[in-house]
Amino acid sequence: MTGALRLAVAWATVLAFAWFGKGWLGDLAQPWFAGGLFAWLLAVIVWSAFGVVHEAEDLAHRLGEPLGTLVLTLSIVIIEVALISAVMLSAKEAPTLGRDTMFAVLMIVLNGVVGLGLLMGGLRHHQQSYNLQGASAFLSVIIPLTTIALIIPNFTSSTADGTLTTLQAVAFSVFTLALYGVFLLIQTSRHSDFFQDAEEAADAEAAATGARSAGAIGKHVVLLLANVVPIVLLAKSLAVILDHGIAALGAPSALGGVLIAAIVFTPEAISALRAIARNELQRAINLCLGAATSTVGLTVPAILTIGLLTGQTVVLGLKPTEMTLLAVTLILSTQTFSGLRTTVLEGAVHLVVFFVYLVLIFSP
Repeated sequence: MTGALRLAVAWATVLAFAWFGKGWLGDLAQPWFAGGLFAWLLAVIVWSAFGVVHEAEDLAHRLGEPLGTLVLTLSIVIIEVALISAVMLSAKEAPTLGRDTMFAVLMIVLNGVVGLGLLMGGLRHHQQSYNLQGASAFLSVIIPLTTIALIIPNFTSSTADGTLTTLQAVAFSVFTLALYGVFLLIQTSRHSDFFQDAEEAADAEAAATGARSAGAIGKHVVLLLANVVPIVLLAKSLAVILDHGIAALGAPSALGGVLIAAIVFTPEAISALRAIARNELQRAINLCLGAATSTVGLTVPAILTIGLLTGQTVVLGLKPTEMTLLAVTLILSTQTFSGLRTTVLEGAVHLVVFFVYLVLIFSP
């Protein structure tokens, strides 16, 4: 009953903004009215996020790892990419939108969620174990993907300002998709045991097989998407209110992208933190590192393709301070997931880097 009510409220809100949203969002001069719309949208989005987590956890149980977390990750990232694409195609004045969104996701997931999760898990369970091979596989893909997309464009001599030539854009898109495709094959077939808890890998497949035969997987996939789609559709309206509030308050423009990225990835963050609380660190790693991998692997080809087809300028190269933060994050992540167990210390260090990122948004 709660799930049905949640879906009814979420989709009723989507329909309300589809019909009346243009007028509502065009009249944000009254602070109380803008605040009310913001509170309404935020409440519905957060409530829907809990619905996503519920369905994702059921699927994870039925499908087993890593398929369970992969369904959640791909559903959110694909819709996030669709949202970025829709904004680019409609606005046609967002050269840094893809770059800013990818960077925000990387900082939020790899430092914010990972840091909070490891800190919480360390305080509750002292030390937590995971499959080192899976974490290493994720990082071996994340490092080249992020370097190719967000750093190399700043050092090419063919173009300026972090952009790419047509040849570079086509080649980088193909390379990115190819590497991500190979990783998915490894994750879901040949080496799927890398992404299971080392102590439970032996009986994970048997448990998943039993759950598959007993459950209506298709039903839960549909319910998962039914809860995810309103989050992304309403996030676009929320972005308008945030942009208005940021302009009215004189806050930095990058704050809007950070908040939207945080809201879109709220379901994964909640699911990851709940998994850590249950001492299921491997599932949290699959969610967090999987989100980082999928975001770059799917966003880069999408925005470069749109740029080539529409003639828009796409800026991928990060600013110097952002490149430094990305480099520190990659090095730190490699160090964090180089042993067999994690502690409070790793979580605290990741959180410090995340707080530095937040400070630099307000004081670049």
